[in-house]
Amino acid sequence: MNAKRPGWKLVWRDEFEGDAVDPTKWDFDIGNGFYDYKHHAWIPGWGNEELQYYTHEPVNVSVKDSLLTIRAVKESLHGCGYTSARLKTRRRDGTALFAKLYGRFEFRAKVPWGKGLWPALWLLPQDDRYGGWAASGEIDVMEIVGEKPHQVLNSLHYGSSFPKRTLHTHVHPLPGGSSVSDWHVYAVEWEPGEIRFYVDDVHTSTESFWWSCSRLGKRGGLEATKAADLNAWPAPFDQPFYLLMNVAVGGNFPGAPDAATPFPAELVVDYVRVYDKVGGYGEPQPRGKGRFPWQKKR
Repeated sequence: MNAKRPGWKLVWRDEFEGDAVDPTKWDFDIGNGFYDYKHHAWIPGWGNEELQYYTHEPVNVSVKDSLLTIRAVKESLHGCGYTSARLKTRRRDGTALFAKLYGRFEFRAKVPWGKGLWPALWLLPQDDRYGGWAASGEIDVMEIVGEKPHQVLNSLHYGSSFPKRTLHTHVHPLPGGSSVSDWHVYAVEWEPGEIRFYVDDVHTSTESFWWSCSRLGKRGGLEATKAADLNAWPAPFDQPFYLLMNVAVGGNFPGAPDAATPFPAELVVDYVRVYDKVGGYGEPQPRGKGRFPWQKKR
Protein backbone atom coordinates (compact mmCIF):
# COMPACT_ATOMS: atom_id res chain seq x y z
CA MET A 1 0.00 0.00 0.00
CA ASN A 2 1.30 3.45 -0.95
CA ALA A 3 2.82 5.16 2.08
CA LYS A 4 3.11 8.60 0.43
CA ARG A 5 0.94 11.33 1.95
CA PRO A 6 0.79 14.90 0.61
CA GLY A 7 2.28 17.40 3.02
CA TRP A 8 3.90 14.71 5.16
CA LYS A 9 7.22 12.84 5.05
CA LEU A 10 7.45 9.24 6.26
CA VAL A 11 10.05 8.94 9.06
CA TRP A 12 9.28 5.60 10.78
CA ARG A 13 7.28 2.54 9.81
CA ASP A 14 6.62 -1.11 10.49
CA GLU A 15 4.92 -3.10 7.70
CA PHE A 16 5.42 -6.37 9.65
CA GLU A 17 7.45 -8.14 7.01
CA GLY A 18 9.14 -11.31 8.18
CA ASP A 19 7.98 -13.89 10.70
CA ALA A 20 8.47 -12.20 14.10
CA VAL A 21 8.08 -8.92 15.93
CA ASP A 22 11.08 -6.68 15.18
CA PRO A 23 12.92 -6.19 18.52
CA THR A 24 14.58 -3.03 17.21
CA LYS A 25 11.12 -1.44 16.99
CA TRP A 26 8.98 -3.03 19.71
CA ASP A 27 9.28 -4.33 23.26
CA PHE A 28 6.59 -5.85 25.50
CA ASP A 29 4.95 -5.14 28.80
CA ILE A 30 4.89 -8.37 30.81
CA GLY A 31 2.57 -9.33 33.68
CA ASN A 32 -0.58 -7.96 35.27
CA GLY A 33 0.63 -4.73 36.83
CA PHE A 34 3.56 -2.53 37.75
CA TYR A 35 5.50 -1.27 40.76
CA ASP A 36 4.84 2.34 41.78
CA TYR A 37 8.23 3.46 43.08
CA LYS A 38 6.88 6.78 44.35
CA HIS A 39 4.34 5.12 46.65
CA HIS A 40 6.32 1.88 47.13
CA ALA A 41 3.35 -0.26 46.15
CA TRP A 42 2.48 -2.91 43.58
CA ILE A 43 -0.37 -1.77 41.29
CA PRO A 44 -2.27 -4.85 40.04
CA GLY A 45 -4.43 -4.87 36.92
CA TRP A 46 -2.44 -2.00 35.36
CA GLY A 47 -4.31 0.40 37.64
CA ASN A 48 -7.63 -0.42 35.94
CA GLU A 49 -8.46 -3.81 37.53
CA GLU A 50 -7.71 -5.49 34.19
CA LEU A 51 -7.89 -9.28 34.11
CA GLN A 52 -5.20 -10.26 31.57
CA TYR A 53 -1.59 -11.31 32.01
CA TYR A 54 0.57 -9.84 29.23
CA THR A 55 3.16 -12.12 27.60
CA HIS A 56 5.39 -12.14 24.52
CA GLU A 57 4.53 -15.76 23.71
CA PRO A 58 3.45 -16.86 20.20
CA VAL A 59 -0.05 -17.67 21.46
CA ASN A 60 -0.51 -13.96 22.20
CA VAL A 61 1.51 -12.22 19.48
CA SER A 62 2.60 -13.30 16.01
CA VAL A 63 3.65 -11.94 12.62
CA LYS A 64 2.57 -13.70 9.42
CA ASP A 65 1.69 -12.64 5.87
CA SER A 66 2.72 -9.02 6.60
CA LEU A 67 0.26 -8.77 9.49
CA LEU A 68 0.80 -8.45 13.23
CA THR A 69 -1.75 -10.26 15.41
CA ILE A 70 -2.25 -9.51 19.11
CA ARG A 71 -4.41 -12.24 20.59
CA ALA A 72 -6.32 -12.21 23.90
CA VAL A 73 -6.90 -15.80 25.03
CA LYS A 74 -9.09 -17.23 27.78
CA GLU A 75 -6.55 -19.25 29.78
CA SER A 76 -5.13 -19.19 33.29
CA LEU A 77 -1.65 -17.84 33.95
CA HIS A 78 -0.15 -16.62 37.24
CA GLY A 79 -3.57 -16.15 38.82
CA CYS A 80 -5.11 -14.35 35.83
CA GLY A 81 -7.91 -15.82 33.74
CA TYR A 82 -6.73 -14.38 30.41
CA THR A 83 -3.49 -13.76 28.51
CA SER A 84 -2.78 -11.10 25.90
CA ALA A 85 0.02 -8.84 24.65
CA ARG A 86 0.96 -5.16 24.81
CA LEU A 87 3.62 -3.90 22.42
CA LYS A 88 5.39 -0.56 22.77
CA THR A 89 8.22 1.38 21.15
CA ARG A 90 9.90 1.78 24.55
CA ARG A 91 12.09 -0.78 26.30
CA ARG A 92 11.12 -2.15 29.68
CA ASP A 93 14.12 -0.35 31.17
CA GLY A 94 12.59 2.95 30.07
CA THR A 95 14.89 3.72 27.15
CA ALA A 96 13.39 4.67 23.81
CA LEU A 97 13.16 2.46 20.75
CA PHE A 98 11.16 5.20 19.03
CA ALA A 99 9.56 8.33 20.41
CA LYS A 100 8.54 11.51 18.61
CA LEU A 101 7.34 15.03 19.28
CA TYR A 102 4.60 16.07 16.80
CA GLY A 103 3.71 14.37 13.52
CA ARG A 104 1.11 12.07 12.01
CA PHE A 105 0.78 8.65 13.70
CA GLU A 106 -1.18 6.14 11.62
CA PHE A 107 -2.38 2.54 12.22
CA ARG A 108 -4.29 0.29 9.79
CA ALA A 109 -6.06 -2.37 11.82
CA LYS A 110 -8.96 -4.75 12.37
CA VAL A 111 -10.16 -4.60 15.96
CA PRO A 112 -11.88 -7.26 18.10
CA TRP A 113 -15.05 -6.47 19.97
CA GLY A 114 -17.26 -8.04 22.63
CA LYS A 115 -18.26 -7.31 26.19
CA GLY A 116 -15.20 -6.81 28.38
CA LEU A 117 -12.71 -6.32 25.52
CA TRP A 118 -10.58 -3.17 25.51
CA PRO A 119 -8.31 -2.93 22.43
CA ALA A 120 -6.32 0.27 21.97
CA LEU A 121 -3.83 2.05 19.70
CA TRP A 122 -2.28 4.90 21.67
CA LEU A 123 0.64 7.13 22.71
CA LEU A 124 2.35 7.82 26.05
CA PRO A 125 5.14 10.27 27.02
CA GLN A 126 8.66 8.92 26.88
CA ASP A 127 9.89 10.70 30.03
CA ASP A 128 6.87 11.89 32.09
CA ARG A 129 8.36 15.39 32.10
CA TYR A 130 5.49 16.91 34.09
CA GLY A 131 4.82 14.09 36.53
CA GLY A 132 2.98 10.78 36.71
CA TRP A 133 -0.11 9.87 34.70
CA ALA A 134 -1.88 11.94 33.50
CA ALA A 135 0.03 15.16 34.23
CA SER A 136 2.35 14.28 31.34
CA GLY A 137 -0.51 13.33 29.00
CA GLU A 138 -1.88 10.42 26.99
CA ILE A 139 -3.21 10.35 23.41
CA ASP A 140 -5.64 7.53 22.53
CA VAL A 141 -5.77 7.23 18.74
CA MET A 142 -8.32 4.40 18.87
CA GLU A 143 -10.11 2.50 21.62
CA ILE A 144 -13.58 1.03 21.93
CA VAL A 145 -16.13 0.08 24.53
CA GLY A 146 -16.05 -3.65 23.91
CA GLU A 147 -19.73 -4.25 23.15
CA LYS A 148 -20.05 -1.19 20.85
CA PRO A 149 -18.34 -2.22 17.59
CA HIS A 150 -19.79 0.66 15.53
CA GLN A 151 -18.16 3.41 17.63
CA VAL A 152 -14.55 4.56 17.79
CA LEU A 153 -13.28 6.64 20.72
CA ASN A 154 -10.57 9.32 20.39
CA SER A 155 -9.35 10.61 23.75
CA LEU A 156 -6.89 12.86 25.56
CA HIS A 157 -5.85 12.41 29.19
CA TYR A 158 -4.22 15.40 30.88
CA GLY A 159 -4.38 17.59 33.99
CA SER A 160 -2.72 16.58 37.26
CA SER A 161 -1.31 13.24 38.34
CA PHE A 162 -3.81 10.57 39.40
CA PRO A 163 -6.37 10.87 40.88
CA LYS A 164 -6.86 14.46 39.64
CA ARG A 165 -6.60 13.77 35.92
CA THR A 166 -8.93 15.02 33.17
CA LEU A 167 -10.34 12.93 30.31
CA HIS A 168 -11.83 14.33 27.09
CA THR A 169 -13.31 11.77 24.69
CA HIS A 170 -14.94 12.08 21.26
CA VAL A 171 -17.21 9.27 19.99
CA HIS A 172 -17.12 8.67 16.23
CA PRO A 173 -19.91 6.47 14.76
CA LEU A 174 -18.56 4.41 11.89
CA PRO A 175 -20.62 5.06 8.73
CA GLY A 176 -22.60 2.65 6.58
CA GLY A 177 -22.94 -0.15 9.10
CA SER A 178 -19.19 -0.68 9.23
CA SER A 179 -17.67 -2.06 12.42
CA VAL A 180 -14.23 -2.03 14.01
CA SER A 181 -13.76 -5.63 12.87
CA ASP A 182 -13.41 -4.26 9.32
CA TRP A 183 -10.17 -2.69 8.11
CA HIS A 184 -9.85 0.98 9.07
CA VAL A 185 -7.02 3.51 9.21
CA TYR A 186 -6.81 5.30 12.57
CA ALA A 187 -4.60 8.38 12.77
CA VAL A 188 -3.73 11.43 14.82
CA GLU A 189 -2.08 14.59 13.50
CA TRP A 190 -0.34 16.33 16.37
CA GLU A 191 1.00 19.87 16.05
CA PRO A 192 1.91 22.54 18.63
CA GLY A 193 -1.34 23.44 20.39
CA GLU A 194 -3.61 21.25 18.22
CA ILE A 195 -4.34 17.51 17.99
CA ARG A 196 -6.59 16.21 15.19
CA PHE A 197 -8.06 12.69 14.99
CA TYR A 198 -8.98 10.80 11.79
CA VAL A 199 -10.68 7.54 10.83
CA ASP A 200 -10.19 6.52 7.18
CA ASP A 201 -9.05 10.10 6.46
CA VAL A 202 -12.31 11.48 7.84
CA HIS A 203 -11.55 14.24 10.34
CA THR A 204 -13.45 13.14 13.47
CA SER A 205 -12.38 15.70 16.09
CA THR A 206 -9.89 18.41 17.04
CA GLU A 207 -8.49 19.09 20.51
CA SER A 208 -6.93 22.47 21.28
CA PHE A 209 -7.60 22.89 25.01
CA TRP A 210 -5.75 21.05 27.75
CA TRP A 211 -3.56 21.81 30.74
CA SER A 212 -0.90 20.28 32.96
CA CYS A 213 -0.19 20.73 36.67
CA SER A 214 2.69 19.11 38.59
CA ARG A 215 1.40 19.88 42.10
CA LEU A 216 1.46 16.89 44.45
CA GLY A 217 -0.06 16.05 47.82
CA LYS A 218 0.27 13.02 50.07
CA ARG A 219 -2.16 10.99 47.94
CA GLY A 220 -1.07 12.06 44.48
CA GLY A 221 -1.77 14.94 42.16
CA LEU A 222 -3.53 18.14 43.15
CA GLU A 223 -5.66 20.21 40.77
CA ALA A 224 -4.47 23.61 39.67
CA THR A 225 -6.10 26.35 41.73
CA LYS A 226 -4.65 29.34 39.86
CA ALA A 227 -2.93 30.08 36.57
CA ALA A 228 0.51 30.02 38.21
CA ASP A 229 0.04 26.30 38.96
CA LEU A 230 -0.05 25.42 35.26
CA ASN A 231 2.94 24.16 33.31
CA ALA A 232 3.70 26.36 30.30
CA TRP A 233 1.38 25.83 27.30
CA PRO A 234 1.25 23.56 25.35
CA ALA A 235 2.32 21.18 28.15
CA PRO A 236 1.92 18.27 28.50
CA PHE A 237 1.74 17.72 24.73
CA ASP A 238 5.13 19.28 23.98
CA GLN A 239 7.41 16.28 24.58
CA PRO A 240 8.17 13.04 22.67
CA PHE A 241 5.63 10.22 22.97
CA TYR A 242 6.02 6.52 22.16
CA LEU A 243 3.51 4.11 20.57
CA LEU A 244 1.51 1.25 22.15
CA MET A 245 -0.84 -1.46 20.85
CA ASN A 246 -2.72 -3.92 23.06
CA VAL A 247 -5.87 -5.86 23.85
CA ALA A 248 -6.89 -5.60 27.51
CA VAL A 249 -9.60 -7.75 29.06
CA GLY A 250 -12.01 -6.49 31.71
CA GLY A 251 -11.28 -3.56 33.95
CA ASN A 252 -13.03 -0.41 35.05
CA PHE A 253 -13.69 0.85 31.52
CA PRO A 254 -15.34 -2.05 29.62
CA GLY A 255 -16.43 -4.23 32.58
CA ALA A 256 -15.98 -7.98 32.72
CA PRO A 257 -16.43 -10.36 29.77
CA ASP A 258 -19.47 -12.62 29.69
CA ALA A 259 -20.30 -15.98 28.13
CA ALA A 260 -20.90 -14.33 24.73
CA THR A 261 -17.50 -12.60 24.55
CA PRO A 262 -15.52 -14.23 21.72
CA PHE A 263 -12.10 -15.69 22.52
CA PRO A 264 -9.51 -15.67 21.17
CA ALA A 265 -9.95 -11.96 20.45
CA GLU A 266 -7.57 -10.74 17.76
CA LEU A 267 -6.29 -7.25 16.99
CA VAL A 268 -4.74 -7.46 13.50
CA VAL A 269 -2.45 -4.64 12.37
CA ASP A 270 -1.41 -4.17 8.74
CA TYR A 271 1.02 -1.33 9.35
CA VAL A 272 2.11 1.47 11.65
CA ARG A 273 3.50 4.65 10.04
CA VAL A 274 4.77 7.93 11.46
CA TYR A 275 5.22 11.10 9.43
CA ASP A 276 6.79 14.53 9.87
CA LYS A 277 5.08 17.62 8.51
CA VAL A 278 6.81 19.04 5.45
CA GLY A 279 8.03 22.55 6.29
CA GLY A 280 7.93 22.04 10.06
CA TYR A 281 5.39 23.00 12.70
CA GLY A 282 5.82 26.66 13.63
CA GLU A 283 4.85 28.21 16.93
CA PRO A 284 2.15 26.79 19.26
CA GLN A 285 -1.37 27.92 18.48
CA PRO A 286 -3.27 29.80 21.21
CA ARG A 287 -5.10 27.59 23.65
CA GLY A 288 -8.67 26.68 22.62
CA LYS A 289 -11.82 27.14 24.65
CA GLY A 290 -12.31 25.18 27.86
CA ARG A 291 -12.44 25.37 31.63
CA PHE A 292 -9.66 25.07 34.18
CA PRO A 293 -10.42 23.41 37.55
CA TRP A 294 -10.89 26.71 39.36
CA GLN A 295 -13.44 27.78 36.70
CA LYS A 296 -15.81 24.84 37.22
CA LYS A 297 -19.49 25.64 37.49
CA ARG A 298 -20.67 25.37 41.08
